Amino acid sequence: MEVDAMTGMAPTVLPPAPAEKAVHALLTDGTTVSIRPTTPKDLDGLNALFSALSPESLRMRFFASGTAAGRAAAKRLCEPHPDRIALVVTAHHGEHEEIIGEGEAWRLRPDADAAEVGFTVAEGRRGLGIGTLLLEHLAGAARAAGIRTFVAETLAENLAMKRVIASAGLHHSATFEHGGTVFHEIDLTEDDAYLEVVADREFAASAASLEPLFRPRAVAVVGVGRSRGVGRAILDHLLAAGFDRPLFAVNPHADQIAGVPCARSIDLLPDRIDLAVVAVPPDGLAEAAVACGHRGIRALTIVTTPVPASVRARLKGICRRYGMRLVGPNCLGVAAFGPDLAMDATFGPQTPLGGSAGIGVQSGGVGIAMLDHLSRLGIGAASFASLGDKADVSGNDLLAWWSRDPATRLVLLHLESFGNPRKFARYARRVARAKPVLIVAAGRSAAGSRAAASHTAASVTPGTTGEALYRQAGVIATHSVAELVETAALLATGARPAGHRVAVVSNAGGTGVLGADACVETGLVVPEFSAALRERLSALLGPAAACGNPVDAGAGAGADPLREAVATVAASGEVDAVLLLLVPTALAELPATLAADARTGPVPAIAVRVDQAAGVQTVRGSDGALAPVYGDAENAARALSHACDYAEWLRRPGGEAPTLSDVRSRDAARLISLFLAARPDGGWLPPDRAADLLACYGIHCARLVLATDVQSAVTAADVWGRPVALKAYWPELVHKSDVGGVLLNLSGAEEIRAGWRLLHQRFGDRLAGVVVQEMAPIGVELLLGVDDDAVFGPLVAFGIGGTVTDLAADRAYRLAPLTGADAEELVRSTRAARLLAGYRGRPGGDVAVVRGVLSRLAQLAAEQTCVAEAEINPLIATPDGVTAADFRIRVEPRTPTDPYLRRLR
Repeated sequence: MEVDAMTGMAPTVLPPAPAEKAVHALLTDGTTVSIRPTTPKDLDGLNALFSALSPESLRMRFFASGTAAGRAAAKRLCEPHPDRIALVVTAHHGEHEEIIGEGEAWRLRPDADAAEVGFTVAEGRRGLGIGTLLLEHLAGAARAAGIRTFVAETLAENLAMKRVIASAGLHHSATFEHGGTVFHEIDLTEDDAYLEVVADREFAASAASLEPLFRPRAVAVVGVGRSRGVGRAILDHLLAAGFDRPLFAVNPHADQIAGVPCARSIDLLPDRIDLAVVAVPPDGLAEAAVACGHRGIRALTIVTTPVPASVRARLKGICRRYGMRLVGPNCLGVAAFGPDLAMDATFGPQTPLGGSAGIGVQSGGVGIAMLDHLSRLGIGAASFASLGDKADVSGNDLLAWWSRDPATRLVLLHLESFGNPRKFARYARRVARAKPVLIVAAGRSAAGSRAAASHTAASVTPGTTGEALYRQAGVIATHSVAELVETAALLATGARPAGHRVAVVSNAGGTGVLGADACVETGLVVPEFSAALRERLSALLGPAAACGNPVDAGAGAGADPLREAVATVAASGEVDAVLLLLVPTALAELPATLAADARTGPVPAIAVRVDQAAGVQTVRGSDGALAPVYGDAENAARALSHACDYAEWLRRPGGEAPTLSDVRSRDAARLISLFLAARPDGGWLPPDRAADLLACYGIHCARLVLATDVQSAVTAADVWGRPVALKAYWPELVHKSDVGGVLLNLSGAEEIRAGWRLLHQRFGDRLAGVVVQEMAPIGVELLLGVDDDAVFGPLVAFGIGGTVTDLAADRAYRLAPLTGADAEELVRSTRAARLLAGYRGRPGGDVAVVRGVLSRLAQLAAEQTCVAEAEINPLIATPDGVTAADFRIRVEPRTPTDPYLRRLR
């Protein structure tokens, strides 16, 4: 029999790929299950599920005793029906699939937006969250089908069903009827409270699934050479780190390597191994993964590189089938440290220091650099994962682990891609409320150009979407590993400045000026000191000192005067942080502890020693605590600016997406459906239909008519009795003003007829019609837009609008949906905010109403997934309200997906 040279295994028949519509999710104990629609092939499995139920369980589910009800239900569930959603939850035992739960939702009548729901969980499988998972997925499928409400009829003693409904997080009510029946009504609306409950469940399940990865009871390294190779390097690292739990190697030609017991094949490994680190050639990976699954191993880290996409897909399928979590392939490995664990399963140049940072990277090289820097600074790693090709475990999984790991006090990330960015934003926001989350923002530039038919889409780049994602989530985005490490060194001390005001104190005037410049350039404020504070500093430092801000204590200032100067400004209440710049001179001794001791005052203080190499080092203060000391004022100011921004974000209320009771979501969906029925490939909505869609979300548009003959234009203007604008229209026309396609302030039939003739002379057969629109009021012209990014989802833009919008280049972005705080910050972060406040005697606009329109546009984009691109330009804002004067909306056929539904990638 042929045996693989590295694994010692005979070829194994691989399991078939999962069903096409199946998704996978985690139960509360971290095990993997599959959720999919029923098929006729499920009849035997469903009969097995129902026949194993106790008589009491059958009565709770079917209000009847005996097995006939179960058999009838199994048959019904296997028969497709247009008004029924039927799902099963399955567990895999190698190649065998077992149905462990079923759920169905029946539409009450063909045109109803309500459905009756019911589900069953197998005996012995209850308490693992299967019922809740079924309810979530049934609700997700129902929303996509236009169902807004579930109703459920249960017996009063059916406590399990009551618990599932009550704990789901959805708004619900119950009515008790005579005879012991309870009718439940469940609102399927996904509000923030519901999404937070779902996130709680997913965090718990994801963290449980990573327990074998970061807290393994035993580890096996598969593919260990006798003297060299990646597998041997990983084994050596585990030994060097002091891993003292059971450790095994796999090599078909050895019984022991480096004192570690060696199995001749994976099949011969002992039981209860949680983690296998696999370093075998690509063509042996699938066989190794199947063998690990057979052996009951719960997590894999595959360091093999390169791995073809086809093999990655097969590995993912194998891991799903056997319930294993997978890190990699093409990765550096994993590491974890704690009071009773020191595990370094990587092949970096040296064993990292254990500590307080959770580190997740896609690039092994970036991982090596981070581990080296954090070890040097004394911060160290609590856990480390090099994700590589991210076949399974993602940044979202790691966030779940770190959120529940008390040893992790700081999170550092390098991610080149996001499998589910909207979920990442929500999860990162949760973690960032408790511990800083920093990221190296990779892929900031556009790799190529794109054709876009609106100002919003044309200005969106990968960097734009990434910045919006990070800003909303409270993630600190840095542009290099060095900047990330410099900021981490400061945040690790617990620095959370109460504002952006900074005092600059130095013993050399020129250095202090450079420090002040660096602060201002990074968004910090260097305020002028009060006369009283200047007097106190002068009395302390002497008449030769410059006691404004920056403070120049003079080259002869020793450690004590400088220390007292820092303490004085820190206690003044006039600043939120202190930047101390030290230049060694022959006139005074400046001990190393001076830089570290600066941080002990009432506000954060950080030090720069210009004789130190650029970057950051750590120094122990008099109290033994580590403090960062920077070699350059720019690096220090940049780190301090990040700390100030993070502290400001923490102070900002988290907020929720506002509840808009006047939104007509169903009417909007019907409008889009009718357009796509006539135009299956999608396209730009005609102006009148676009206005109707905006009106469904309560966005006021100037009245308009899309006229195809001059008499219709004259009639509309006559009915309104107000001056109108005539606008040329054909679907591809973007910049109407640039081509002379807009005529303003026309009154009376003759002016309208003359305008009509002029537009036809200019554009001829290109005209698909002429928009007749009442003149909007004069006010602040704004741009509001939406671009639906293929990766990040809908992105909302805001800035100065009108014909100068491109020239002004004043745009800020956030991802939809928007919380109230998001909308407020979106407005505040642009120059348009100054115009809305009233500028140079000109009237401003109602800022609260503008924020409301942003929230409405964001909700439209989040709910109507077929909207690919939308823009209101200009939105006219006045003190009395807002009017959308011009707008474009493009739709395209899409299958709606719920980004927050619990499922593995």
